[in-house]
Amino acid sequence: MSAQFDVRGIHVDPALTAALIALLAMGAIMVGSASISLADRDMGEPMFFLGRHLGAVLLGCAAGLVVLSIPMQLWFRLNALVLFIAIALLASLAIPGLGHTVNGSTRWLDLGPLTLQPSEPARLCLVLYVASYVVRHQQDMATSLLGFAKPMFVVGAACTLLLAEPDFGAAVVLTATSLGMLFVGGARLRDFVLVVVGAALALGSLALSSSYRLQRLMGFMDPWADPYASGFQLTQSLIAIGRGEWLGVGLGDSVQKLFYLPEAHTDFVFAVLAEELGLVGATLVIGLFGVIVYKAITLGPRAAAAGLPYQGLVSTGIGLTLGLQASINIGVNLGILPTKGLTLPLISYGRTSAVVTVIAMALLMRAHHEVREAERRMPAASAKDRRV
Repeated sequence: MSAQFDVRGIHVDPALTAALIALLAMGAIMVGSASISLADRDMGEPMFFLGRHLGAVLLGCAAGLVVLSIPMQLWFRLNALVLFIAIALLASLAIPGLGHTVNGSTRWLDLGPLTLQPSEPARLCLVLYVASYVVRHQQDMATSLLGFAKPMFVVGAACTLLLAEPDFGAAVVLTATSLGMLFVGGARLRDFVLVVVGAALALGSLALSSSYRLQRLMGFMDPWADPYASGFQLTQSLIAIGRGEWLGVGLGDSVQKLFYLPEAHTDFVFAVLAEELGLVGATLVIGLFGVIVYKAITLGPRAAAAGLPYQGLVSTGIGLTLGLQASINIGVNLGILPTKGLTLPLISYGRTSAVVTVIAMALLMRAHHEVREAERRMPAASAKDRRV
C-alpha cells in the first residue's frame, strides 16, 4: 500500500502531488529567469511576466480545489454541454473583434483586460467528451467502424477549427490523444489502424501543402543551412542547450535569453532551463513529467478493474495530452522535431495553459481518489490484487 494524504477529504497520491508541485516551482523559477530581461526592456518591470504567471497558477489552484470536490460522474452526465463548450470556444475566434492575432496566428480571445487561449480548455473538454463517448458506446466501437469514427468526426471538426487559427501542434496532440483513448477504450485494431493511417495522411498533407509549414519543416531538418533566418530559433536553442553541459552555467546566468533566443520564456523555456541547470536539471524535469504520465496511464487499468471506466479514460487522456505536449516541446527545443508552437506544460509562461493544466491535474487527482475508494470497497478476497 502506498502512502496517501488528504486534501479537503480527498485522498491524493503523494508522488503525483510532489511531481506537480516540483514542476510548478521550477516553472515559476524559469519563467522569472527567462523573461527578466525582456520584461525589463518592454514593460519596465523585470518581474512582470513572473507576477502574471504566479497569478495564473494561483487561479488554477483555486479552480483545482473546486474541481477536486466535484464527483467525476457529474462531468460524465454533462458530456453534451462539455462538447458544446469546446466547439464554441474554438469557433469564437472567428467572431470579429474577439480573435486576437499575434505573429500571424489568431489563437487568443481578446476579453478586455484578459486574454484567453481557447484551444487549452477546449482540448480538456474534448478529453472529457471522448471518455464519456467510449463508456456510452463501447459496444458500438467494438463491433463497427462507424462507432469508432463518430467521435473522430467530432475531433476532426475541432482540429479544423484549430488549423484555421492556425495551431497545427494542438491539432496533432488532440488527434493522437483521442485515438489513444479510443484504442484503450476497446476499439477494434483494424479500425484503429485504418483511422490512424487516414489521420496521418491528412496531417501530413496539410503540413506539406502549406509553404509556411514546409519552411518550418525544412528549417528543422537543417537549421544551420540558414542560421540567421529560418533556422535562427533552433540554432539559438541548440547553442543554449550545448552551453549547459552537465550542471549548467548557473541559475540566472543564461546568455541566450538576452534577446538571442526568441520566445525564451514560452516555447523555448526548456532550452534556457538546460543552459542554466544543465543536463541534470533537464533530466529532472523530464523525470517529473514521467511520474505524472506514468501515474495517469497506470490508473486506467485500475479504474477499469474497479468498475470506473470513465475515470480511467479521463486519466489516460490527461496523461497522453501532457506526455505528448511535453515530448513535442522538448523535441522541438532539442531539434528532433519541427517547430510546433506548443508550450511546455507547467513550465512555460502561458496563463491559460497554467490554469487549465492545474485543473487537469485536479481531475486526475479526483479520479485517483474515486478509484482508490472503489478499490477499498471491493471484496477482501481481491485485495491482494490491488495496486494502490
